[in-house]
Amino acid sequence: MAGDSDRGTGLPASLELAWGLRERPAKGPRPGLSLERIVDAAVGVAAAEGLAAVSMGRVAKELGASTMSLYRYVGAKDELYVLMMEAALGGPPAPPEPGIGWREALSRWAWAQREVLGRNLWALHIPTSGPPITPNSVAWMDQGLGALAGTGLDEGEKLSVLLLVNGFVRHEAGLMADLAAANARTDATPEEVLSRYGRTLAKLADPTRYPAVARLLESGVMELPDEPDFEFVFGLERLLDGVEVLVGKRSGG
Repeated sequence: MAGDSDRGTGLPASLELAWGLRERPAKGPRPGLSLERIVDAAVGVAAAEGLAAVSMGRVAKELGASTMSLYRYVGAKDELYVLMMEAALGGPPAPPEPGIGWREALSRWAWAQREVLGRNLWALHIPTSGPPITPNSVAWMDQGLGALAGTGLDEGEKLSVLLLVNGFVRHEAGLMADLAAANARTDATPEEVLSRYGRTLAKLADPTRYPAVARLLESGVMELPDEPDFEFVFGLERLLDGVEVLVGKRSGG
């Protein structure tokens, strides 16, 4: 297969290029074509039209190249997705200053991921096909694991914590993006949408059948001003509360 490595690493050619394990093709079907240009074009299509619009043919058209010429650099669309995510992620933020505790370090890690995903919402639609494999994604994993150094957690537990936090960040970013898109279609503010939902629910939900919902509506919480980051802060803090309990157990606290 054109995208497979022939140098014994067992990696696709694109990953060898990403890790600097293979020299870039000196001659190709089209002068000037490169892995960077291919990935940049794919990211541009995804940013403008969504991930579903990305195909090898569409990217080739953006570059003014033949579809087959792309396979010299990228073996398949799934492989292209991995490299697109690599480009979107970029490197992790600067490491925390000495003396910063694990909780603050991991919180900064989560906020930084949320910010990256907020700028690249299309990336949320890339299926997770395996653990981190590209330089930037491995750097993010390394920094997350490093934040948990000294907690007393074993390496498997550290990895599980990262998966838990990362899953929360991805879910919250996707949910907020979906809600924002829905609000934009109605030209309504988040407060108006929430208030309208509360009034509609009050008409439909019989308080005898749904007593807990009735108490929620009676509390007036649906009429309170919206705080965009509230749910993320609340959820992340509760996750870290749970991790803190585990850290305490491992340290004998």
